[in-house]
Amino acid sequence: MQKIKRVRLENETAGSWRSFLSSSEGEERMTAVDTLSDSSEVVEMEDVPSQFQVQKHSWDGLRDIIHSSRKYSGMIVNKAPHDFQFVRKTEESSPHSHRLYYLGMPYGSRENSLLYSEIPKKVRKEALLLLSWKQMLDHFQATPHHGMYSREEELLRERKRLGVFGITSYDFHSESGLFLFQASNSLFHCRDGGKNGFMVSPMKPLEIKTQCTGPRMDPKICPADPAFFSFINNNDLWVANIETGEEKRMTYCHKGLSNVLDDPKSAGVATFVIQEEFDRFTGYWWCPTTSTEGSEDLKTLRILYEEVDESEVEIIHVPSPALEERKTDSYRYPRTGSKNPKITLKLAEFKTDSKGKIVCAQDKELVQPFAALFPTVEYIARAGWTRDGRYAWAMFLDRPQQRLQLILLPPGLFIPVPENEEQRAEFAKTVPENVQPFVIYEETTDVWINVHDIFYPFIQPEGGEEELCFIRANECKTGFCHLYRVTAVLKQGSYDWVQPYVHSEDDFKCAIKEEIALTGGEWEVLARHGSKIWVNEATKLVYFQGTKDTPLEHHLYVVSYESPGEIVRLTTPGFSHSCSMSQNFDMFISHYSSVSTPPCVHVYKLSGSDDNPLHKQPKFWARMMEAASCPPDYIPPEIFHFRTQSDVELYGMVYKPHDVQPGKKHPTVLFVYGGPQVQLVNNSFKGIKYLRLNTLASLGYAVVVIDGRGSCQRGLKFEGALKNQMGQVEIEDQVEGLHYVAEKYGFIDLSRVAIHGWSYGGFLSLMGLICKPNVFKIAIAGAPVTVWMAYDTGYTERYMDIPENNQQGYEAGSVALHVEKLPNEPNRLLILHGFLDENVHFFHTNFLVSQLIRAGKPYQLQIYPNERHSIRCPESGEHYEITLLHFLQEYL
Repeated sequence: MQKIKRVRLENETAGSWRSFLSSSEGEERMTAVDTLSDSSEVVEMEDVPSQFQVQKHSWDGLRDIIHSSRKYSGMIVNKAPHDFQFVRKTEESSPHSHRLYYLGMPYGSRENSLLYSEIPKKVRKEALLLLSWKQMLDHFQATPHHGMYSREEELLRERKRLGVFGITSYDFHSESGLFLFQASNSLFHCRDGGKNGFMVSPMKPLEIKTQCTGPRMDPKICPADPAFFSFINNNDLWVANIETGEEKRMTYCHKGLSNVLDDPKSAGVATFVIQEEFDRFTGYWWCPTTSTEGSEDLKTLRILYEEVDESEVEIIHVPSPALEERKTDSYRYPRTGSKNPKITLKLAEFKTDSKGKIVCAQDKELVQPFAALFPTVEYIARAGWTRDGRYAWAMFLDRPQQRLQLILLPPGLFIPVPENEEQRAEFAKTVPENVQPFVIYEETTDVWINVHDIFYPFIQPEGGEEELCFIRANECKTGFCHLYRVTAVLKQGSYDWVQPYVHSEDDFKCAIKEEIALTGGEWEVLARHGSKIWVNEATKLVYFQGTKDTPLEHHLYVVSYESPGEIVRLTTPGFSHSCSMSQNFDMFISHYSSVSTPPCVHVYKLSGSDDNPLHKQPKFWARMMEAASCPPDYIPPEIFHFRTQSDVELYGMVYKPHDVQPGKKHPTVLFVYGGPQVQLVNNSFKGIKYLRLNTLASLGYAVVVIDGRGSCQRGLKFEGALKNQMGQVEIEDQVEGLHYVAEKYGFIDLSRVAIHGWSYGGFLSLMGLICKPNVFKIAIAGAPVTVWMAYDTGYTERYMDIPENNQQGYEAGSVALHVEKLPNEPNRLLILHGFLDENVHFFHTNFLVSQLIRAGKPYQLQIYPNERHSIRCPESGEHYEITLLHFLQEYL
């Protein structure tokens, strides 16, 4: 009979008891951690004469070293233009073919701004034209004074991992030339192009005044009528007219109470888990068309939105940034195995007259409860509208995240929100029996679904309403993400919507008439993290980014979706590219780099015969940004690959010590992330985000980085090696790679190896010291997850299932439960954590330290009182880097 050992998670709330399995009679049960662990924790030292000794610097000396390296990174970090919009110039007399809008940081500026460049119709080959960056906005400061963002803006910056200041996103309506953006805690708009023509000098953007209190978040222009725009204020959806100033609150979910407990509802807002774990940052979507039912003088505008009820979601308390006031911030945070929010989709409708005045507004809900229609749905991963506005669509995901459904919802399926059941029945009678949802596509897997944006529905032709053709990326069919052209048959049933709906598994399911693979093979079409496809319906071509040539490089490719076969690469090999296509598919922009070449941004024009569009060749057209020169001491890492004992090909990179001496062994830092969704090793420039690794090499350390099983861009099986066993496979891959590098290069001192990482990398740093204390002399763990029971539903359950189904995996992967295996020598463990972290809560470090003290284990702790999960304050970042260097030079 097995006993249950109870460990109390003394967390921010009242605390809850969790159970972890241990064997009876005091005998320790063997776990995966035990099988990985080494019997000895003593690090054997090599003969001292062969060891290279890193020069020790004072704290001030290390600060000078960091300042010197940061001087370079400050010159190029975040400078590259991004978020491109091409607008074609139609005047014959214009010397320019396009005006190109984008966000960027002009020379001498410290904040992002809205910029444009003119693309000439003709260029001279020998000229290598450099496009000038022109300011759209005249003397405009976009960053709030003193950098004081609202709580909502600050948290969104965390979820999006934004480090830049100024304008970080904008909405654009090409026909009218309208731009809409957030800045200085307000909303602004300006116009360029459209019927008023193009400006020639910077303009002053106009602030949009409001009666609302608090920030207006997630602003969007109405695509069907750009006089209107929408925003979220205090967790409710609003619309407003730019021209008349009229504002209208569309939803009344939120009461505006200061107590989170009493105010659990929101409308149009993506919850924490949806933002953090599914990369969806909005909760509402405009219908792209208007309708004029009833009266020709009134037009109807629609917004699909998600309504969320978090009343059953746990509340956690995180210290407030206003520490001197001793306050805490309260958040809804669903920990693994606990209740997620209740969700539904609704419609906000309003009618306007010919003068743009809102005549009436109506809130609509589904004719039957969401949970009755879709009982297995836990997450709305994505949503939107077909381009003709005939259907809203949504991607639904079940709780295990192993089944995704693509659903069509006709607007006629929504009824006005009734006041009582009698009224509901009356409204339900108005919904025809053949109006229903359609499940047009399903993906299932026994690993997990990686959610992405790639879904391109074609407009249904006249008379072809019974079918819908679309392009979709699917990873589950072959284990590699590829494009498919799918035709679903919209077979209508008959439903009495007045009666309570009883779910049947095959209800709403459409037959697939045709599913044609457009791409295939053991490589990936890039789909996650905002990757796009561009579909040219005139030439029947689809442009996409992928890893067909090598998993280490991203390239732009094109294939026919009508008669797929040959896949043509459009970008230059030897670099990794991130591309944007023009709306008329004649140009693209590539932001590219390699390990040895800093980022460049170039414009290319596709030229060739219109009779053979697949084989149009990219022709260099103009430069937007040239590669900055590397600092004098920068030596790029060298990429290597090796095959493990389990016959898996892995990639890594090594930063050689700058002063390698024959026969000398150098202290080594293994920099690790190791978790899903991330690839560290690829042929892109590492001298910005990972400049500190070069700094370490310049001081005499060898630095090794390895993408083991579980990292992305290698297929679902490769990434899925972590399924239900996080922390149990990654360290073996890292250690094998370390030994391979030591044998190949000869300068690795295997008696002096540090393991360091942040977030999942912090977790693996701890796991490395627990499992392999004779391999890793020290571990430096930043913001680590130390007990998986305390992390969120969306992430943890995707990879580890719910706790009751995988008790052994949760126990084995929770480092705080294995502190007895940590070394007894001091100065081998350093933990760093931001006190305000609302993602990996400081509770994780708090709980770990409590367990360390209980077990009598030595450790060092560095807290950053005003930082969240990412270190943002420059002074904190500098302190962290000096602390890292100091700990390494003293104890490695």
